[in-house]
Amino acid sequence: MRTFEKDQLTVYCFDTRAEMGRAAAADVSGKIQELLAQKDSIRMIFAAAPSQNEFLAALASDPNIDFSRIDAFHMDEYIGLPADAPQGFGNFLRERLFDKAPFRSVQYLNGLAADPEAECLRYGALLKGGVDIVCMGIGENGHIAFNDPGFADFHDPAVVKIVELDQVCRMQQVHDGCFSTLEQVPTHALTLTIPTLTRVGAIFCMVPAASKAQAVKATVQGPVTENCPASILRQCEGAKLYLDQDSAALLN
Repeated sequence: MRTFEKDQLTVYCFDTRAEMGRAAAADVSGKIQELLAQKDSIRMIFAAAPSQNEFLAALASDPNIDFSRIDAFHMDEYIGLPADAPQGFGNFLRERLFDKAPFRSVQYLNGLAADPEAECLRYGALLKGGVDIVCMGIGENGHIAFNDPGFADFHDPAVVKIVELDQVCRMQQVHDGCFSTLEQVPTHALTLTIPTLTRVGAIFCMVPAASKAQAVKATVQGPVTENCPASILRQCEGAKLYLDQDSAALLN
């Protein structure tokens, strides 16, 4: 492993994504235990993507975490997918984490809500109490959650909003094997906004795979700009970025 800092972001580079996932889970577990020593319960937001698989598996099996004192949220959801669709982000996290550990509560974004704007307000109200830990990834286009370039706003007044997904974002879902064709990928989604994701106590960002190398380079070594939404992590005190050999390949 090698480690370096860029602005306020600490970057950890591992040889494999398995090592990356285990290390990130150990660090998140440590933060959870630290916070639960200070208060009765904490609130966490999780990302749903294949890039998170190793991290989620290690976290779910950690015997040192008291999940019964954690309230869980997820950060985005497609609009219009069937309730039982495996590509649904709530379903993804339910299978890999939420059904594997006894969380105090789990709050799901409803992509089938009759009024998506009202759903944004409902979920946003649940998050108003603040969040302790965010566990996220970075998209091929540099997005965090579904804040794609063009929709990303570092000063967004909303807590949750409706977005139209750009083609790079939608193609990533095909590259990840979640959908067979671009046409199957929904065009709109609900997403937590950038301020909602970054005004938290601790941010852990897990980003493996060669397909993310360009986005990682832009995040770490490019300008801090909404054209690469993840670059805002460099302005988040204590944020941590976990990479494998492939995603770190373009870094100087």
